[in-house]
Amino acid sequence: MTGSLNRRSWVASANEHADFPLQNLPLGVFSHGTTGPRGGVAIGDLIVDLRAATAAGVFHGQAAEAAEVASRDQLNDFFALGAPARQALRSALLQLLDADNPQRDSMQAVAGLLLPMSECSLHMPARVGDYSDFYVGIHHALNVGKLFRPDNPLLPNYKYVPIGYHGRASTLCTSGTPVRRPNGQTLAPGQDVPVFGPCKRLDYELELGVWIGPGNAQGDAIAIDRAAEHIAGFCLLNDWSARDIQAWEYQPLGPFLSKSFATTISPWVVTAEALIPFRSPQPLRPEGDPQPLPYLLDQNDQQGGALDIELEVLLLTAQMKAEGLEPYRLGLSNSLNMYWTVAQMVAHHSVNGCKLQPGDLLGTGTLSGPQAGQYGSLLEMTAGGKQSVALPNGEKRIFLEAGDEVILRARCHREGQVSIGFGECRGIVLD
Repeated sequence: MTGSLNRRSWVASANEHADFPLQNLPLGVFSHGTTGPRGGVAIGDLIVDLRAATAAGVFHGQAAEAAEVASRDQLNDFFALGAPARQALRSALLQLLDADNPQRDSMQAVAGLLLPMSECSLHMPARVGDYSDFYVGIHHALNVGKLFRPDNPLLPNYKYVPIGYHGRASTLCTSGTPVRRPNGQTLAPGQDVPVFGPCKRLDYELELGVWIGPGNAQGDAIAIDRAAEHIAGFCLLNDWSARDIQAWEYQPLGPFLSKSFATTISPWVVTAEALIPFRSPQPLRPEGDPQPLPYLLDQNDQQGGALDIELEVLLLTAQMKAEGLEPYRLGLSNSLNMYWTVAQMVAHHSVNGCKLQPGDLLGTGTLSGPQAGQYGSLLEMTAGGKQSVALPNGEKRIFLEAGDEVILRARCHREGQVSIGFGECRGIVLD
């Protein structure tokens, strides 16, 4: 019933809101005026201040306990409580914010309960102890592989292993944080000796972020059929990439400085519960592809562990902004392009006994589609920098330039359900 088309809120802006209708209720951390950061819930163009709501006694029982923990300045402790706490808080909010709630007048009278989002600052929702980035977007892997290994675009392990690497948590930042062009070593074509200087091939990557809920003890693997219990929610993620630095440094151990300078995420955590109406069967593997090894194979996960999320990346250059133009769409893809499910990512990450902790973040890797117009990076759009992208005002881009703002968006649509979104993940390039 949480996705019912006829369920509306007394918060007028929530009804028909592109991202945050009553059916979504994502969690985040915000501040307002001179007050410090605390937990809140997005509803339309407002934020429910969970600290004010808790102080006013609007929650009861398990929901009151969950709301108190979620009202803190970081969501780690709330993530650790797992699905029962999320479900209790969500159920209470659905009732309290419903247009048919008989207590709506008393709710509206609570001072400071609802704050305009436009007047608030949004912060990192949790303290990220560890960040790992995967490579589960098979079309991106194929597209990039063809650029460097035309005869062998996918290495033999790709269809057996959810490939990933350990990222840098210290440079994760929330939407709106400027991104400075990194410096590093690059090797120009035809040269034998690298030079040091600013990156000239700065790129974005369109990804989903996965927030870990309850963790596991070191040495204990998370079984594939229990992996969903450890997933708190999702966000958008831009894995900024310095392609020229990456090309020189990545062999034999993979990317380092080319990735660790910045990763931008959207500030709202769309909970696993809000995405239930948009779950899908995992797309069938092409004929001839191997089945996952037993520790990665669960039939329930195969039948409903994929997510149907429309993903979009747009560009707004400084010149476009000065001319009053709208951002230009560079790519439109879908999370169904993941070769591995999120549960498979979690199971694989922990199968060696690696400890996952509440507030850890996983990136999916770039989620491109198979066709032009569906690419999640400029590396793919420009065929490795060999061709430019024409923008509607006559500008051209091969890679990102100073003043360029990259905007990620995500929407969930399904017949019979109210659409929900993720908000935006924005970052502007500074030299």
